[in-house]
Amino acid sequence: MTASAAIEVQGLVKRFGHFAAVDGLDLFVERGQVHGFLGPNGAGKTTTLRVLLGLYRAGAGRVRVLGRDPGRDPAAVTRRVSYVPGDLDLWPNLTGRQCLDALAGLRGTRDEAAERRLTDDFGLDVRKTISTYSKGNRQKVILVAAFAAPTELLILDEPTSGLDPLMEELFRRCVRDAVAAGRTVLLSSHILSEVEKLCHAVTIVKDGRLVEAGRLEHLRHLAASTVTARLTDAQACRVAAGLQRMGVADGIAPGTDLVLNVVRENVPLVLELLARSQAEDITCTPASLEDLFLRHYEGAAR
Repeated sequence: MTASAAIEVQGLVKRFGHFAAVDGLDLFVERGQVHGFLGPNGAGKTTTLRVLLGLYRAGAGRVRVLGRDPGRDPAAVTRRVSYVPGDLDLWPNLTGRQCLDALAGLRGTRDEAAERRLTDDFGLDVRKTISTYSKGNRQKVILVAAFAAPTELLILDEPTSGLDPLMEELFRRCVRDAVAAGRTVLLSSHILSEVEKLCHAVTIVKDGRLVEAGRLEHLRHLAASTVTARLTDAQACRVAAGLQRMGVADGIAPGTDLVLNVVRENVPLVLELLARSQAEDITCTPASLEDLFLRHYEGAAR
């Protein structure tokens, strides 16, 4: 295993009968970073997370979590990992405090001071029973348990489900604090703005396969940027001719605002052309995480 890797997966395959939920997936998560794990429902994300935790055995491929094989020694892995599942079920007759006690007891290690601090931060009344909690308060219980536990790796599957915007911001602070303390976070979320604010790198999966992975700023640079400008009719004719010569576009309608998706290597040329043409209100916006995501999923969404 690579020394810098908290998670290293190579060629993972997991089948259920004839259906391949994960089909040759590679995943590399560096230590001390937040790594986004993205894909729509059915892409194989949750199945992959369960393999990482030793809940499922890999059908093929190599899986290492914190240097250990979760299929061979799941207890050695899960003692060092905090997990927030996407589908959360807690003991309904226990109080919040008893639930935290049970979760800490299952792990065998605990940081009670961190638990008390996070319970206060999240405004969680641990005297009430789980059955009286809203979805958001049940989510707070598992988040307090996960962040307070003395673990090296956090695997978070849709962790802000049910939280209000104020608690979402507190969650992001907890993630940043965890990374500052040297922990690693694997974050699976449908909230792309959340991933974009927190993650150093992302892996995008589709149909159980890797479709794109890398550091977020690098992936943005590889994707097309959006260039806009305001043109007069005369300027639009000059710009259209220049774009056609560059092969960037066939032309633009005179008198309209220019909106172009421009690949990275052509951005300086397009901006220079607009500046020479004395266009106004020129903007250049790098690709967002949503742009990267939809590039692979627009066809599937239709």
